Amino acid sequence: MPELPEIAHVKKFADEALLHKKVMKLSFGAAKPLQETQKKFTDTFKDQTFTETQQLGKYLFINSDAKKWLVLHFGMSGKLDFSALEELPKHAIITFHFKDDTHFSFVCPRKFGKVWIADSVEDFQKEHNLGPHALSISKKDFMAMMEKQTAGAKSVLMDQHNIAGIGNVYTDEILFQSHIHPKTKISNLPKKELNSIYSNISKVLKKATQIIEKGEKAPDSWLKSHRNEGDDCPGCKGKVKKIQVGGRSTYFCEGCQEEV
Repeated sequence: MPELPEIAHVKKFADEALLHKKVMKLSFGAAKPLQETQKKFTDTFKDQTFTETQQLGKYLFINSDAKKWLVLHFGMSGKLDFSALEELPKHAIITFHFKDDTHFSFVCPRKFGKVWIADSVEDFQKEHNLGPHALSISKKDFMAMMEKQTAGAKSVLMDQHNIAGIGNVYTDEILFQSHIHPKTKISNLPKKELNSIYSNISKVLKKATQIIEKGEKAPDSWLKSHRNEGDDCPGCKGKVKKIQVGGRSTYFCEGCQEEV
């Protein structure tokens, strides 16, 4: 599933390809991901121009002249497709046809993505009870939020009500670089280790975004490059172990990340 770094890359693409283009018509595919009627999407965005984008965690927001936001959540396989070709991409959920004869589609083969209309980013965040963007949360707010937590470290970081944007892969990476076992309860961690988590959230997500933009692979020193059970740990040369946490496949090193 795309996480904050992947959506940051999509946002950059949207900024370059979609803004300042007038929508002449809309067309639709599968209805399941649409959280409003086709008519409402058409009435809201037809004859409008996209003006700006914002990101909140795993969500991309695209504003229009009408001051209505198109909101996209990419699910497991969602992506944006921008083209001047007449033929639309396969699995296009919603397509915006522009005045210059180009079009952009939200493509979602597995149909786990979702599309909304919102009055504002703030209203959507409040309505869906989303936490702050992972790269925007202050240390003070992070520490205050952590003081209220009793669950395991991975479960807390992946909960989008706490912090928006960190998913399965980058949670594992943040905890690996912080030397914290994914099942260790947040309430058992001293302030020093909470500081380490806070620092590594920013470090990992910013570096991952840079890597994606450059089309590179994650560093060999990252757990992300060794997400196979039995692989050598890139830190201590122990072995990578796989467990389930909250129904999600979780990778860590028992040597580097002892449970406390």
